[in-house]
Amino acid sequence: MAINLARFELSGIPRWGVVAESGVSPLAGDYPTTAALIERGQADWLTAKNQSASLSLDSIKILSPVTAPCRIYCQGANYRQHMIESGMDPDAKLFNMFFTKSDASLASAREAVTRPRHVALLDYEIELALVFRRPISSGLTVTRQTLKDYVFGIAIANDLSARDVQLPQTQFFKGKSYRGFCPLGPWLTVLADAEFDRLDDLELELAVNGAVRQRDSTQNLVFKPAETISELSTFANIAPGDVLLTGTPSGCALRIPPPPLRRIVQLLPERRFWSLFLKSQKRRPQYLQPGDVITARIFAADGSIDLGEQKTTILAAA
Repeated sequence: MAINLARFELSGIPRWGVVAESGVSPLAGDYPTTAALIERGQADWLTAKNQSASLSLDSIKILSPVTAPCRIYCQGANYRQHMIESGMDPDAKLFNMFFTKSDASLASAREAVTRPRHVALLDYEIELALVFRRPISSGLTVTRQTLKDYVFGIAIANDLSARDVQLPQTQFFKGKSYRGFCPLGPWLTVLADAEFDRLDDLELELAVNGAVRQRDSTQNLVFKPAETISELSTFANIAPGDVLLTGTPSGCALRIPPPPLRRIVQLLPERRFWSLFLKSQKRRPQYLQPGDVITARIFAADGSIDLGEQKTTILAAA
């Protein structure tokens, strides 16, 4: 059965614990990083799982269950409908689109995020995050059967994106890496071996101010986790505690013009093209504003797996 682990702060000290309906059962040991928990914490959390919760969730401050330093790898346009919405043919795509986020972007699932003063087009992207179990330093082939050997746990991530930096500057890394732009958690969910097949059958849902903006199932991932990690291993080194964000469903604030219109406007001088593009995007009310509250959930429809709920408030820069 899946176990939800929480990293939290109590009296100013980071701790780990097992989450239950009644609260949190703290682990006895000290694990300063996610990698340390992965490498030597299993006996501790299995013991804590069988103990009564001694802390209420209201009495602790939830932290990101992934600690820095780490690498955050990301997949772009990996849900069928999102690809179609972006003008791509999912059946013709042969390779993943990979990029990274800075680990400075890591944030708690229960914290506010400040929109930088120069950013007007702040977008949301709910994603299933995979947290790696073991080092990878050469190319390998991961299968559905061996996926459990490489993935330690899963979590909710929100790949917040400054579209008016990412696109005109062609800066995925910069536009997605401002501090706080990767709320992660609240829980790090450790699956039983038999539950890894459920990675292909999880529901994702993101709402802004209570209105659902994104909803899809991991059934609709174009590149599944095993083949993605296989491709990633051909060019990237991976360490325990590193993260892979597996793509976001359709429904983001960003709207790419349809292909015929794109072909026309791309004939314009670059400065004119981006001026028109940004002007059209700024008319879209879906972009995040100070005061907006984002809630995000990932769960199995039968209730057997529940990664908790993110709740993020957007703040204006001081």
